[in-house]
Amino acid sequence: MAWTRMVLEIGMGTDIRGTDHTKAAVRALRDALWHNSLGIADIVGLATDSMRVEVTIGVPKPDQVDKAQVLAVLPHGTGTVTCVEGGLEIKNPARADATLVAHAAAVVYLDIPPGLGIGGAAS
Repeated sequence: MAWTRMVLEIGMGTDIRGTDHTKAAVRALRDALWHNSLGIADIVGLATDSMRVEVTIGVPKPDQVDKAQVLAVLPHGTGTVTCVEGGLEIKNPARADATLVAHAAAVVYLDIPPGLGIGGAAS
């Protein structure tokens, strides 16, 4: 079998009056996932928990994201979380806070049996 990239989901999340990078990251991944209902695993005869999901989160301070909390958002399968510098932090000059924007990309892979004629192999 070969791990094949099946879906790319993208989302955005915010912490409006704070700078909680984990809160914004969790919201971004939920935004990416909760606008979809993937039937691809069932279509190819695999269990939904057989999905492998690679999550990338873009936030201004990647080291401030609790990856375990982000990973806990995944409803099916197993996953990894990588945090990179990105997103936005918009300071509020009238107060001592900011609005934080995080971006999420979730790439879903399935281990596709040979002969189904779907996609190419992934690492």
